[in-house]
Amino acid sequence: MRKIILAAIAVLAFGGVAAAQNFPSRPVTIIVPFSAGGPSDAMARILAERMKVTLGEQVLVENVTGAGGSVGVGRAVRSPPDGYTISFGHLGTHVANGAVYKLGYDLVTDLEPVALLPSNPMIIVSKKAVPATSLKEFVAWLKAQPTAPTAGTAGAGSGSHIAGVYFESITGIKLQYVPYRGTGPAMNDLVAGQIDMIVDQTSNSIGQVRAGNIRAYAVTDSKRVESASDIPTVDEAGLPGFHMTLWSGLWVPKGTPKDVVAKLNAATVDALNDPAVRKQLENLGLQMPPKDKLTPEALGAWQKAEIAKWWPMIKAANVKVD
Repeated sequence: MRKIILAAIAVLAFGGVAAAQNFPSRPVTIIVPFSAGGPSDAMARILAERMKVTLGEQVLVENVTGAGGSVGVGRAVRSPPDGYTISFGHLGTHVANGAVYKLGYDLVTDLEPVALLPSNPMIIVSKKAVPATSLKEFVAWLKAQPTAPTAGTAGAGSGSHIAGVYFESITGIKLQYVPYRGTGPAMNDLVAGQIDMIVDQTSNSIGQVRAGNIRAYAVTDSKRVESASDIPTVDEAGLPGFHMTLWSGLWVPKGTPKDVVAKLNAATVDALNDPAVRKQLENLGLQMPPKDKLTPEALGAWQKAEIAKWWPMIKAANVKVD
């Protein structure tokens, strides 16, 4: 009996190694926890198109929305740990949500990091009807409103929500948050004049700013964005220190073989090193991560550091699910 058990274990172990060696043998799916058309979706689709070249299989994007992205992340967590399901996320989904929602999973221990992705500073934008033409004028306009100005977010705890809370704490302005299933639909309402403002990802807003459909006041960084060099930084515009960068990353379910994680990491790094991909991402206002930060270990360490940084502020602001 002991020999049979040992033989069975050996077969299972060999099968796992063989599966990892043959990975991938069918399409891989990236779960984006926000609606199609938003900044996360755009980045994931650009990367997926190039990752398939390295992997030799199609890389599909599936949009699974709800609860500030926590529904989509949960779908990935509960998927088989075989590398065929990847969780795309960012500061909101893989850091802030742990301080806002009762998730039913642990953002650190139930996921394996794959690679850090490009990031972008936020940008303070308003509907076109707002008369302000500078950040100082916009802050004054917000303070003069008889009721709380409306700010679009991708849900409680999302990057746009955290940025809004941060904006409130610095300016003393009270905002009324309007949650959406992503900043894509939030932007649609901003263009339509249904909400007053968003502290948004630059990559989501820059196209509408260039088209003249919304107003931009400042980027939340100490340096200007190359693709939008005419927009001042918050330091230049009169709100010094309001710095926030929304970074993104890829994860897989806990227990995914290390060889598979390594293959997914290599495909991601190859994509980020492709000049055509870099140009597409940089045109969206995204900033490439340093080369020494592209390992799974670097993403894991960064995620933990961001949890230590942001959770206290989120909890102190008593951010709750809407």
